[in-house]
Amino acid sequence: MDQLTIARPDDWHLHLRDGEALRAVVLHTAQRFGRAVVMPNLKPPVTTVAAALAYRSRIHAALPPDCTFNPLMALYLTDNTPVEEVDLAADTAGVIGFKYYPAGATTNSDAGVTDLARVYPVLERMEERGVPFLVHGEVTDGDVDVFDRERVFIERTAAALVRRFPRLRLIFEHATTLDAVQFVRAQGAQVAATLTPQHLLNNRTDMFRGGLRPHLYCLPVLKRERDREALLDAATSGSPKFFLGTDSAPHAKHLKEHSCGCAGVYSAHAGIELYAEAFDSVGKLDRLEGFASHFGADYYGLPRNTSSITLRRNAVAVPASFPFAGGELVPYRAGESLAWELVTGGCA
Repeated sequence: MDQLTIARPDDWHLHLRDGEALRAVVLHTAQRFGRAVVMPNLKPPVTTVAAALAYRSRIHAALPPDCTFNPLMALYLTDNTPVEEVDLAADTAGVIGFKYYPAGATTNSDAGVTDLARVYPVLERMEERGVPFLVHGEVTDGDVDVFDRERVFIERTAAALVRRFPRLRLIFEHATTLDAVQFVRAQGAQVAATLTPQHLLNNRTDMFRGGLRPHLYCLPVLKRERDREALLDAATSGSPKFFLGTDSAPHAKHLKEHSCGCAGVYSAHAGIELYAEAFDSVGKLDRLEGFASHFGADYYGLPRNTSSITLRRNAVAVPASFPFAGGELVPYRAGESLAWELVTGGCA
């Protein structure tokens, strides 16, 4: 198969930043995806519906006037989120759910939840109202190895959370391990997971191949080859519990190539092409449309996109960098090539 047309896909986990940075990257996503769940870890974080709608307006303003891309906003859950904000979110178009960051887990997560028990009343209301709970599934304890943080979160927190809130719609975001795949598969239909392109295409050895590669550093970090294989098997299985979420996260080059570099892989420039490569690697391109275009929309109870995009097999060079807020942004596969090319997409 050298050409593939699928329903326009959606990105169910995306970082767009704000201001100049937002304007530098948002079109990459809009060219490929109909919708995206936009993460709220700005400074200050997006903790209220009012702040989310204001942010959404800035995203729209950064796009061409005729662009149909639809950003869906997640709210940043904190120890002090009021229960009333859940009702407001449930009743507001364009707001999709609440994001859980364990305090200190990743970029701009210092305001995250310090103890899930503190937000049990909020989770109860989310369960009642059917509001999705988007989970960064890691512990942040200093005594837990960084490669084990996801597994320990499942053991200590996730299993108990599902037992306590059996109807809570929980998305295990950017799952990275065999443990996470097994956990999600063992739960009911209310539990799903998003998978990133880098975790389907790379393992942790790739971060050190020929030297330290800071632009492959993300959180949760890349894991073992057996984990990558398990994720790819889940993505291509046809199970509606697994769907596309790039977790594309732009950082300026000088902040990645730094003595304490930022975590995040920028993949929005090839947000669907990379998944095509991953699915093609195991001969399952026929299952890409479900994973990329159907399962996420179905899970969130939204209509599937009716427009389409077309990809073709063709080697495409990836630039060494893109302009980014007065500096440079180094994309995934910088200076290398992609195996698939976007022929027709969304916004021009």
